[in-house]
Amino acid sequence: MQVDLPLDQLVRYEYPHPEPGDFDAFWSRTLREQGAHPLDPRFERVDALVRTVDVYDVTFAGYAGDEVRGWLLLPHERTGPLPLVVEYLGYGSGRGHPIESLAYASAGFAHAVMDSRGQGSSVRAGHTADPHGAGPSAPGFMTRDILDPERYYYRRLFTDAYRFVDAVATHEAVARDRIAVTGRSQGGALALVAAGLRDDVRLAMPHVPFLSAFRRAVQVTDHSPHGEIVKWLAAHRGSVERAFETLAYFDAVSFARRAACPGRFCVALHDVVSPPSTVFAAYNAYAGPKEMTVWQFNGHEAGGPEDLLRTIRAVRELVS
Repeated sequence: MQVDLPLDQLVRYEYPHPEPGDFDAFWSRTLREQGAHPLDPRFERVDALVRTVDVYDVTFAGYAGDEVRGWLLLPHERTGPLPLVVEYLGYGSGRGHPIESLAYASAGFAHAVMDSRGQGSSVRAGHTADPHGAGPSAPGFMTRDILDPERYYYRRLFTDAYRFVDAVATHEAVARDRIAVTGRSQGGALALVAAGLRDDVRLAMPHVPFLSAFRRAVQVTDHSPHGEIVKWLAAHRGSVERAFETLAYFDAVSFARRAACPGRFCVALHDVVSPPSTVFAAYNAYAGPKEMTVWQFNGHEAGGPEDLLRTIRAVRELVS
């Protein structure tokens, strides 16, 4: 089943819509303003009923100083600082239970999992609130204050993603010069955000990244979460352009243009959640050295465990 352009066209696809002229100024100001809030990272050891991994409940100050949670998982037997794999989560997922996130620590890395504010009640459980109000929106997070980039939901989540790296990197077990970022779907987009905004990320592993090429996405799929935008636009007929003007500040394509570290992507050609052309839009814009793995017969699950193994191999190459 073909859900998008043929592969020979996908590899050449470039998103034609320009980014805001003040994109860099918007994000520089956002991070500068949020930097006024003390990071206040805290690590509390918890008994996760596993013997081979030490687990810490992480708390730090994200956007507006709001408390954001996460996990830090470390191999129980370790010597010296470890490479850090920062993982961001897919849409609707929370940090869950540590036992759901043992792969990277078992491979010998420090592994940090960030809770997504307000999410975590449709897949794995979350423990971080989003205390900020929102205007009329379609059910979900995609359209919360979509008419105002200053108040849009993803301004808060992207800021959290940026600050989470700083928070977990303060732990003594983490090697600050060996940081990789990864995630699937929404998490893949957040990995691109971190790679695009930071200069200390050494590797980005975005799996079927979401939040890319918004205008293209709503043309080729009405599947959730993009369907939330479609529903909102259908109800707010006079605000279409203004909504897309806001979304342009949060497009993973623009963050990819600013990333310098190696990026190893994957795309699934039967994916109706992150349509292949939107993933290739981010990949083709990516400024650093890059590779793409194509899963020809998969949907949004993409490579599944193979993507975990790809990430482990890539991080091992990073530290070899």
